Amino acid sequence: MTEIRAFEEADRPALRELFSRAGEGAPTASLWGHEESEAAIYLAPYMDLVPDSLFVADVHGELVGYLAGCLDTSAFPGQGDLMTEAIRKHRLIFRRRPAAFFARSMADLARAAVRREPTADDFVDDRWPAHLHINVASAARGTGAADGLMNRWFERLRETGSRGCHLQTVVENTRAVRFFQRMGFTEYGPAPAVPGLRHDGKRVHQRTMVWSPEVPPHGGSRSGSGNNSPQESGSS
Repeated sequence: MTEIRAFEEADRPALRELFSRAGEGAPTASLWGHEESEAAIYLAPYMDLVPDSLFVADVHGELVGYLAGCLDTSAFPGQGDLMTEAIRKHRLIFRRRPAAFFARSMADLARAAVRREPTADDFVDDRWPAHLHINVASAARGTGAADGLMNRWFERLRETGSRGCHLQTVVENTRAVRFFQRMGFTEYGPAPAVPGLRHDGKRVHQRTMVWSPEVPPHGGSRSGSGNNSPQESGSS
């Protein structure tokens, strides 16, 4: 049976290991091919700064999923700042795969500027101040782990009186988009390309989705089976 519980400090090693394998095969499973620096952006700050908004799915003592949330995005370090620090700390420009990613990102940004096209960016809006990332191991899909994590997060949002929540995934992760729609999120705004990121040799596009506590979920109860559980999602 899957237990949804709050993150505990002793979970750090197992959660870091789960970060390595959850979302495998998804368009954003790895951004620039350096796991340690990616974890420093998308996992470690949540353990360090907002551990009371971090929840895990536990099956007989094994972590199979987690949800890293933040109630106030405006008070949380931006991805740009976190990325800059990760580049400096891990000397990413001297590593082949990350350096290629960032060079491609710069080229994509330059091309978008010339064409006056928007590109993916952080999202901060007082109507949806909270945000989340969720990751569930492939073996736990269909077990209700993803639904349970989302339900616990919704409880926290309501307990704290949050006005709403947003997340950012990619259009090409259709499994995740369907799951979030079923959980009551709706698509918001355009879907600009993500600089530098490729999946199967093609560009991917950022999808922002929003949720408000007064809006019911699509397709019925939030306590569904979880058969469309996401592989991963990004967020600001």
